[in-house]
Amino acid sequence: MFGMKRWSSIRWKIVFIYFLLVFIAMSIIGVFITNQLEAYHMDAVRQDFTKIVDDGILSSFNDYKNLNDHEVEIQKNIETWGKSIQEEIFIIDNNLKIIAVASESKSLIDKSSIGILEESLIVSGLKGQIAEKDGFSSNQGIPVKNMVFPIGSSGNVIGVLYLRADITSVYEALDRAKMIFIRAMFLALFITVILGFLIARSITVPINDVTEKAEKMAQGDFSQEVSVKSDDEIGRLAEMFNLLRGKLNFTLSEISNEKSKLETILKYMADGLIAVNLDGQIIHANAAAMSMLKISENDIKNEHFDMIMGKYSRSLTLTAMKRKSTKWEGYENFDFENSTFFVRYARFMDENDQDVGIILMIQDITERQKLENMQKEFVANVSHELKTPLTTIKSYTETLLDGGINDMETTKGFLSVVDDEADRMSRLVRDLLQLSRLDYNREKWNKRNNEIIGIIKNVVKKIEFIAKGKEQQISILFNESDSIKVYSDKDKLEQVLLNILSNAIKYTQEGGHISINANKAAEDVIIVIIDDGMGIPENEISRIFERFYRVDKARSRAMGGTGLGLSIAKQIIEEHRGSIKVESSEGIGTKVILTLPISRG
Repeated sequence: MFGMKRWSSIRWKIVFIYFLLVFIAMSIIGVFITNQLEAYHMDAVRQDFTKIVDDGILSSFNDYKNLNDHEVEIQKNIETWGKSIQEEIFIIDNNLKIIAVASESKSLIDKSSIGILEESLIVSGLKGQIAEKDGFSSNQGIPVKNMVFPIGSSGNVIGVLYLRADITSVYEALDRAKMIFIRAMFLALFITVILGFLIARSITVPINDVTEKAEKMAQGDFSQEVSVKSDDEIGRLAEMFNLLRGKLNFTLSEISNEKSKLETILKYMADGLIAVNLDGQIIHANAAAMSMLKISENDIKNEHFDMIMGKYSRSLTLTAMKRKSTKWEGYENFDFENSTFFVRYARFMDENDQDVGIILMIQDITERQKLENMQKEFVANVSHELKTPLTTIKSYTETLLDGGINDMETTKGFLSVVDDEADRMSRLVRDLLQLSRLDYNREKWNKRNNEIIGIIKNVVKKIEFIAKGKEQQISILFNESDSIKVYSDKDKLEQVLLNILSNAIKYTQEGGHISINANKAAEDVIIVIIDDGMGIPENEISRIFERFYRVDKARSRAMGGTGLGLSIAKQIIEEHRGSIKVESSEGIGTKVILTLPISRG
């Protein structure tokens, strides 16, 4: 990139222009001189031919009526002339036959000139015309100049005088002249480049100085000053630059602090901020706003404000905001991609108190909204869970107070129900307290290296009698003699396993089957509990660890569940650096997979 800028600078452009001008001028001069030199040499050859004719060689043949009758005489005459000149002389009759030759090729006498000499020239001569043509000799292939003169009167041409001269020396002279000119041109171009560079440098150095200083000013350094070394246009430019620098330095120093403060606030504020003018063009949007709304700089530049905000809420378009309040003030909530945002907007004005646009502050209140919803849902669930047993206890107690206490059987039955409902409330309160302790890391742990196989066997023994009551079979698939130690709280793991197995028993029909297995896998032990019960719908699996969430609420509550067991189990397993996963198909059964790290010592 630097190299491209360097070669595209004005200095090299000036050098190139100088180079190009000299090159074009020298080329034109060279072509002109070469052409003139070639024309001069050719004209000299032509004049030699004409001189030969003017000296009387042609007039000696004009008296003949037929050249063939004077072949010997003509040949002697031609040979005499050929001794004093270097050109070749041919006498050709009107039948295109060579009558006489003044050259080394005397064997051409009495032969046809076709294929040996230029036929077109001979034809032109026989028509009474003087013609010439440059070409190459047929036998030696050297450059020659050919010229013909008619013999006889204009109305009775009996033959032609054909002159041919070797012009190799002419072309050699031209080639030498061209080489001399090319060397001179290269020398001139070299000198031009050097001089052009020096001249261009005297112009570009001051300009580069101004450019470098301007670049530093663009980067914020306003201490730059250009030296004024001349009174020409460049010197005037330097003076204006120094004046501009002073004014800019004074002006920018006043607003620099305020600008820095504002940019820092906008950049690091957690809330989004968008400023839009009354035409709907977004003037500014900070990073937080673009991140919240998933928009880019390109969207801000090319899209109208209403097109952007209208996708989130039609109440946040300029028209809607103006319709709500003539003061352009208000607030609005909207949801976008599982997030909730709160927007407060107000107008901003110029120094003349005229409306310029609107500023919108955007806050992400998703977590706060979720917390509020969770609090509301939690209170509603707890209230509902407590309301049912309290209503039952209240109604049964009122019945006993109204006289039912005299009937012992009824009293025992009612008191048994009251006791069951009190136990349900006790379990609910106990689970809530445990969840609270887990949430706030206040649960007491008694961790040590425990044999996980022994814990599983102990849990199966405790729960086995409940399964037998429903004629269910619990199968142990692992090797009971295996030794797998896990650094854990034994009671808490038993609580988790009891909860999972009891759920398996509850939601498996009578005569169903439940299996439990435990295997080592790398550095973990994987416990798998499978039942063939009613299963869980696929769309409900992701929510079963939520507090108070039940797949079948009525049936779960009738079976005595609080809806907190799996939530507690998940937190206990995670406190042991493990994981719990549920796979299920409705009507087929459920698989629960527990993963716990094996103790290393």
